[in-house]
Amino acid sequence: MVYLVTGGAGFIGSAVVRMLVTGGHTVVVLDKLTYAADLRRLDAIRDCGRLFFEKADVCDGPAVARILAQYGPTAILHLAAESHVDRSINEPAAFIHSNIVGTHELLHCALDYWLRLGEAPRQGFRFVHVSTDEVYGELGPTGVFTEKTAFAPNSPYAASKAAADHLAGAWHRTYGLPVIVTSCSNNYGPYQFPEKLVPTVIGAALGDRPIPVYGRGDNVRDWIHVEDHARALLAVRQRGRPGERYNIGAACERRNVDFVREVCTVLDRHAPRRDNRSYADQITFVADRPGHDFRYAIDASKIGAELGWSPREQLPDSLERTVCWYLENMDWLTRPGPDVAHGMPSQPSKAAIK
Repeated sequence: MVYLVTGGAGFIGSAVVRMLVTGGHTVVVLDKLTYAADLRRLDAIRDCGRLFFEKADVCDGPAVARILAQYGPTAILHLAAESHVDRSINEPAAFIHSNIVGTHELLHCALDYWLRLGEAPRQGFRFVHVSTDEVYGELGPTGVFTEKTAFAPNSPYAASKAAADHLAGAWHRTYGLPVIVTSCSNNYGPYQFPEKLVPTVIGAALGDRPIPVYGRGDNVRDWIHVEDHARALLAVRQRGRPGERYNIGAACERRNVDFVREVCTVLDRHAPRRDNRSYADQITFVADRPGHDFRYAIDASKIGAELGWSPREQLPDSLERTVCWYLENMDWLTRPGPDVAHGMPSQPSKAAIK
């Protein structure tokens, strides 16, 4: 099978790409290589002969149409997005453009491509639109998000993703495009961009700087390892029903301050401070984020019951492995990623895509 993965040089997208290529599939990565993208995430599979790269923007309809016609994918996994909440507060226009306009252009081109397919490939084609639990807004001390939870986005990022989700659903209901939407909780794992929580905590701790935590750290997030998310997306592509939405989560809630302390505890074991104090002593509470959602929690029972997926990774073991990965790859916290393809092919041979 041939997969088109948008945002395949990103944190979650690259985990999906690595898993697909390792599983014997051919993958075309479409990525415009913005600040958070990094092709080093694909180094381990670069020379496999089944990985192809296209530097392009999902907002560029003609480029997307060309790529679809050239490579003939049997599925699209759409992960290209601006995703950092703080950045969306300061630069909302970029999120509206990439997440809404980009999703529209991709859906438009995918529909035209899908309608030109023969009957059998049309039946097997899937468009998986990857979203976030933030579209649901916030929860109080109890309750969980289900696929029936009404949208109530509170940040520009969440609002842009909610709009994209509605577009994806409309393209299924109006035009019949076999779209499936997923919403996932907070991800952690190797290769995450340094602005995200785990690498931020590690970088600040080892740099002997304050470890910033919003408010009093009481906000609650539901955490999942990125490889569990990737496995879930492949299950959705293989067995999910078009027109459906699937929530993805590992039922692993933590207050932000407690999660940060867990990271510090791992650092205390593997890279202790010279004065033997805990890195948790560096935690510093800072002014809260505007519109900061109090709590997220995912009910993932539907994907478990219908598709047989369940998380394999669980805290604290997987968090310890994640922190140790960053300790072994310290340049990841500081070195900017390249914006070139490093020789990754952009033209498939016929043998490569059969």
